[in-house]
Amino acid sequence: MTQNENPQTHTPVPTDPRPATDGRTAPLAGRIALVAGATRGAGRALAVELGRAGATVYVTGRTTRTRASEVGRSTETIEETAELVTAAGGTGIAVPTDHLDEDRVRALVERIDGEQGRLDILVNDLWGGEHLLVGSVFGKKSWETPLADGLRILELGVRSHVITAALALPLLIRSDAPLHIEVTDGTAVSNRRYRENLYYDLAKNAPIRIAFGLGEELAEYGGAAVAVTPGFLRSEQMLGAFGVTEENWRDAVAQEPSFAIAESPHYLARAVAALAADPDRAARWNGKSTSSAELARTYDVRDVDGSRPDAWAYFEDVVYGGKAAPADDYR
Repeated sequence: MTQNENPQTHTPVPTDPRPATDGRTAPLAGRIALVAGATRGAGRALAVELGRAGATVYVTGRTTRTRASEVGRSTETIEETAELVTAAGGTGIAVPTDHLDEDRVRALVERIDGEQGRLDILVNDLWGGEHLLVGSVFGKKSWETPLADGLRILELGVRSHVITAALALPLLIRSDAPLHIEVTDGTAVSNRRYRENLYYDLAKNAPIRIAFGLGEELAEYGGAAVAVTPGFLRSEQMLGAFGVTEENWRDAVAQEPSFAIAESPHYLARAVAALAADPDRAARWNGKSTSSAELARTYDVRDVDGSRPDAWAYFEDVVYGGKAAPADDYR
């Protein structure tokens, strides 16, 4: 879910209290992962949780300690993400990459090939278009949206995913169990509803179709492609938009009642790490669209506060369906 965001507020997401990986709790030990778009939010948490499960994780993004991206936040960097991966028990490797630059993405893939010889897990969490939504996109018809902004949303949310997949998949299929994860906003079921604006709707539905199509192509290699979505995400930017921190995030419910169903980025990340460690994942998930809540139920995963929120069920029943029920009934 997306909300008006203050790009200058530093509001850290929760750190996972679980201990770093040891040799007995590393189901992804020896696996090589690339999390494209790992600077902050779900991407950062995905990298950390894959590392906690023992993986070597290449983390990419446009914001480094010396340069900020167009998002306008210098408070989170890919170097910091890599350090968090290593602290969790994995091996984090930061590679500054603009995934709209084919040469940079090609160089990234060549580096992973040279250092590892293969890629086992590719996570496409590329986005970075929040700064375009409020004012230019949300609340406007497609013809009222500045064309440059609309096309930029499609570049950030669709073209970057296609470039990364096209260039990384030849390395991914060298794995004995290739896994491609597309991260988006909404499932195939929830996104049957129009998503606020034509450009945003296209950007958030395209990853679902990418996962479906790549699932067809990866099947003969024993692989899987899956589209996943968080619910109402308590990312750094979202917390900043509401002027709260992870410690007092419930104070924002007075401004936005639906925020009561919010989840931390680690919820989706824990669930995806569990999926990645599932030897039957291709049979269960290939080509499908799923949510943090559905994965959490399948793999007995909980959020950092011990809850198991299902934001999409809450929105379907309460927000759209008019059911009188508190958000806590969906946690």
